Amino acid sequence: MSLRPVVRPVRHLALSGAIALLLSATASATSVAPELPSTNSFAKAVVVPDIASVPADSQRIRPLLERYQADLGSLDHFYDVPYGKTREAAYRSFYEGWQKQLSGIDAASLGLEDRIDLLLFRRELAHQLDQMDFEHGRYVEAAALIPDVDRLVALAEDRRLMQPQDAQESAALLAEVTRKIETLDADVKKRGFDAVSNKNPVVAYRAAQVIDAVRRAVTNWKDFYAGYDPDMDYWASSKDGPADKIDAALATYAGTLRDKLAGASDPEAIIGDPIGRDALVKQLVVEGIAYTPEEILDIARRELAWCHAEMTKAAKAMGYDDWHDALEKVKQDSPPPGQHPQLVRQLAWEAINYVEDNDLVTVPELAKRDWRMNMLSAERQLQAPFFLGGTDVWVAYPTAGMPEDKKRMSLRGNNRHFSRAVVHHELIPGHHLQSYMLERYQPQRQMFWTPFWGEGWALYWEFRLYEMGFAKTPEDRLGMLFWRSHRAARIQFSLGFHLGKMTPQQAIDLLVNEVGHERENAAAEVRRSFAGDYPPLYQAAYMLGGLQFHALHKEMVTNGDMTERQFHDAILQGGPIPVELVRARLKGEAPATNWKASWRFYPSIHQPGT
Repeated sequence: MSLRPVVRPVRHLALSGAIALLLSATASATSVAPELPSTNSFAKAVVVPDIASVPADSQRIRPLLERYQADLGSLDHFYDVPYGKTREAAYRSFYEGWQKQLSGIDAASLGLEDRIDLLLFRRELAHQLDQMDFEHGRYVEAAALIPDVDRLVALAEDRRLMQPQDAQESAALLAEVTRKIETLDADVKKRGFDAVSNKNPVVAYRAAQVIDAVRRAVTNWKDFYAGYDPDMDYWASSKDGPADKIDAALATYAGTLRDKLAGASDPEAIIGDPIGRDALVKQLVVEGIAYTPEEILDIARRELAWCHAEMTKAAKAMGYDDWHDALEKVKQDSPPPGQHPQLVRQLAWEAINYVEDNDLVTVPELAKRDWRMNMLSAERQLQAPFFLGGTDVWVAYPTAGMPEDKKRMSLRGNNRHFSRAVVHHELIPGHHLQSYMLERYQPQRQMFWTPFWGEGWALYWEFRLYEMGFAKTPEDRLGMLFWRSHRAARIQFSLGFHLGKMTPQQAIDLLVNEVGHERENAAAEVRRSFAGDYPPLYQAAYMLGGLQFHALHKEMVTNGDMTERQFHDAILQGGPIPVELVRARLKGEAPATNWKASWRFYPSIHQPGT
């Protein structure tokens, strides 16, 4: 995961009496705290593996994938000017060239692992070419709002290609485009959408993002010459020269597009870019999901209804008739600020001990100890109000600089029982164990990573541990069910948004009313989902992937011959591939060359005893 700024735990926050009430809540009735390893035990732990357990490499496609990824990295390194025509041609030639090379390989001559790799390699190349067409179309829409943007891109790309550039011509180009940008900016400020051809606020916001990328490219162009090329310095790249002026004009115009047309002047505004049903269907095919968007929405509604029924049972065990009231009680049980990291550590080792004591999955000694804990800044919590995980765990909790209402919401949204369900999702047996194994088994398959495998695995463990009674109190059960209902709601609002059936505000209301989120946390969740940092199906992948793994567990363990440990280890050692192909791999069935997802893994997962 990307690096984020570390915020040290704050021991004393100025909290109102309302927040103080949260901290005075009755201590949690969770299970006895696990015995934690001493600091000295970390240094003495045996972390060197038995080399007999390190798999030998006899796969034929793996070296090709490694070469492809290395060559792709070289292209990424050199062709760094976005939207450039030479860049687009280079990538298209690269993907098509690999397609031609792979067409000569006879899949029937390969073993199971190689056939899976070859199939996914071919699908990846086809997907990248389709994605280039899709992204080009979106760029063309946005570029229509930016005068001569292609000329600026060409200027920056020619410099990257080491083509000689005339200083006077470059200066004239920059000056001309600056005048056009300034004229259009003034017109948009005066007449709004009447000044541009496309009236869609989302396209205006996308155009502002294009400008941001082009500004960086033009700045790199200027920095290459400034102080090194006297002629270019004199005409274009000197301080307050044409390069600086166009940068200022572009920055101003991007701000106008965001504020005047897209309505994004508020830093907490939620702006999304829906892709439509046809694109969603294509994405589902790529991800190996044999359901339509409408069928998936029906699955989400059924899952949410099941969660509500279970939440009502937990609420009654707590003495409440309405699960909303019981959830309010749960939210009041929060560790004092500054003490949350110790709770996280305790919960992490509780989960590790549980999966080992029940022989559920192999946890290498080093994997238990090589994760770090960091705190999320107030700024990061605007989009990530809860924990994040992977190589490390990132903890959300109030910071000293937060407004008081946001401190309260952070406390309530990261209470003891919600956290107990999150820590094992982010660390072990969830994302951290997953990340550890990714580096050691089938690492070439990281290029095939899919959230249905990645997020689905972590959510599957929430299903499995809930069934096994890991949540020992009704409060803990309610904490786990909160997150489960959250994932069902994610499907509803993310697919609903991309289908044009739900607005960001409706998504927030859904999370507040049907899941029990704090409104600020719900807004942050929706903002994160629609900001463009995640693929359109990412939020739906949590529950759908979890349901796939759950159905596979029933087939291979409950009704099959695999043990829990064999099943879970085999998944981790197979790498990140579509879950339907995980199923084929565990069954020893080689996929057809023209494989297309057909597994209908839903509906029945909630019968007693399953």
